[in-house]
Order: sequence, then C-alpha cells, then structure tokens
Amino acid sequence: MHAKTSPLHVHQLHKSYAEKAVVNGLSFTLHPGECYGLLGPNGAGKTTTLRCCLGMTTPDSGELYLSGLPVPDEARRARMNVGVVPQFDNLDPDFTAAENLLVYGRYFGLKNAQMHPRVSALLEFAGLAGKENAPIRTLSGGMKRRLTLARALIQDPDLLVLDEPTTGLDPQARHLIWQRLKQLLGQGKTILLTTHFMDEAERLCDRLAIIDAGRLITEGAPGALIREHIATQVVEVYGEDAPGWAAAHAHEFSSRVEVSGETAFCYVTDPAPVLSHLALRLTLRALHRPASLEDVFLKLTGRDLRD
Repeated sequence: MHAKTSPLHVHQLHKSYAEKAVVNGLSFTLHPGECYGLLGPNGAGKTTTLRCCLGMTTPDSGELYLSGLPVPDEARRARMNVGVVPQFDNLDPDFTAAENLLVYGRYFGLKNAQMHPRVSALLEFAGLAGKENAPIRTLSGGMKRRLTLARALIQDPDLLVLDEPTTGLDPQARHLIWQRLKQLLGQGKTILLTTHFMDEAERLCDRLAIIDAGRLITEGAPGALIREHIATQVVEVYGEDAPGWAAAHAHEFSSRVEVSGETAFCYVTDPAPVLSHLALRLTLRALHRPASLEDVFLKLTGRDLRD
C-alpha cells in the first residue's frame, strides 16, 4: 500500500534519548478499516512510537505519513482526521460530561449547532445517556474511559489511536468498550491499538506487531502468529516436581518446553500422549488449553519482569 493512501505509514522510524535507542528502525503500515495492534513489554517503545506518529515527538529519522500527510511537517492538519484516546484520562474536571465533548469539538472548528446532536449520540454510544450534566468527579473509572472514547469521536475521524484503552477497568467495562470498538470497525473506522491484554489484542486485532527494544520482532494476524511461533495446544504441568519431570520426560512429548517456577509449559500438536502420561503422576497437575497470543508474546519477549 502506498504511504499516502494508508491511514498511517511508518518506515524506518528512529528515536533516541540520551544516546539510547527507544525506537530503532520500526516500520509498519495500517490498512483502511482494520484494527492494528502494537504490542510490547514496558519500555519497548510503544508510546514513543505513537507520539512520533501523532507529531507530538520529533523522530531522529524515518518516514511518517498520517492520513496521507507527512509528519511532523503537517502533523497538525493530519491530526484533524484522527481521534486519540491517551493512556491516562485527561478530561477537564471543571466541565460536565457533555461540556467536555463540546469544548473538545471546538478545537476542530465545529459549531455548537453541529455538535449538540452529535454529543447526545456519542453519549448514548458510550453508555452514558442521562449523564450529560454529570460532573467528571462523579463518574466511575469505566465511565470516564468511555467518555474519553466518545470525545475522540467528536469530529468523526477515520483513524482512532488508542493507547491501552481498557487498563484498570473491570471486566464489564472492558467488554462494553470491546463491543463499541467492534461497532466502529463495522463502520469502516481504522484503529491503532496498544494493549497489555493479549486476549484483547486477539479479539480485536486483524493484524498486530510485537516490538521490543524499539524493533519489530514479528507481524501478522493473531491466529497466523500462533501457528507460526507456537504449537496449537499447550499442556501446563504444575507442582514441585514439574521442573524435574520436564528435564527428564518433556522432550518425549514436546519439541518446545518452557519452565517457569513450578510450572512446565509443553507446546504440542497432540496433547493426548502427555496427558495420558501425566495421569499416572499423582504429584503433578496438568491443564490443557489451546495456545494463545500470550504464549507467542512470552516466547518472543521473554518471561522476565519489565519495569
């Protein structure tokens, strides 16, 4: 896809701070109407990448086109067609829910006559009908997050950039936001999503990139990445004896085994032989499940804690 026809085109993006490369030759291109995920551990360069793409941080080098316009040269004009949900809510506490949308719409040159019917529709879309006059301080965390999403839609953008949109939300709020994002994709919107929830990425993303240390590790559809990097089935083996069992026997059943603490992860195509074997080991417990995107993520980025 040509850079100027893509909602977002990134080519060989570089950004360093204090001589440390935070984004290191990153390239990816969004297709219209898709949800594209940008995944990586803490410090992988996701937020810096988003800031560069939106023209909020100047890259050291690379080619960026947002809504067909070069960034950072024409970032302000490009952002007129982009809705942004930041990682942390930045709603104005002095305004009501409706006023937050109205004031934000004025940044895009929208008149009140245009916005009033749109504000009502967006509040209903966000599950906030009847909360028009509610002060921000009275809203729950989930309500604030949904209001921030509604605010990002005020100018009816073609591209949405969502930085960890469901972090800190309870399951009900997460599922409601997933439902709304699916609706937006059904309307032809394009979404760039960062998230630490692998189930969220697997559920929403048509394609995704996993990055670490500012570099692209892999890119593709979630299902394709699972098939490429991990066997289709996982048997998790628990217990004090699991590491010893894995060292002595796991290779008989699995070509890939990982041990973390008292758990051994056996990646297999056919789980029956290892499950039959483990049924005779009374000191061990086993959990059989399909492989997931989280397995791919941990394989490619490691299980070590990142701060």
